[in-house]
Amino acid sequence: MERTSFNAGWWVLTERVAEVAVTSEDPDHPVDAMLSGGREWRAGETGEQTIRLTFGEPQNVSRIFLRFVEKELERTQEFFLGWTGGDEKSFRNLLRQQWTFSPQGATEEVEQYNVDLPAVRAIELTIRPGRPDAIASLAEFKLA
Repeated sequence: MERTSFNAGWWVLTERVAEVAVTSEDPDHPVDAMLSGGREWRAGETGEQTIRLTFGEPQNVSRIFLRFVEKELERTQEFFLGWTGGDEKSFRNLLRQQWTFSPQGATEEVEQYNVDLPAVRAIELTIRPGRPDAIASLAEFKLA
């Protein structure tokens, strides 16, 4: 995973510092630009991709917002969210969701979850794009 640090400008977590790790990224669509409200993140290769946010100090998380956009390919994407209050071996599954994109209509998936996650050390989003030729992407990922 590639790693970078950034100062998150999300909802309520405005002054929190997170380390961000991704399995791959397109240099023209980096994860830090997406997390700071710029353009979408895109993977640098096909297949399953993971974005992990690791916090220096534990955070209480009450909302998770995700927005995916796919305007070109018809595909059924699946994503998984997990979190941990400890080390990477103790990740807990939070949810799994599928969505079918269609260029003729359903080009955007927006998900907002109200959660009660105390003392979060890391949150991990894994995306399975659903086709061997599809590139995973994410337009927004916000936490409160």
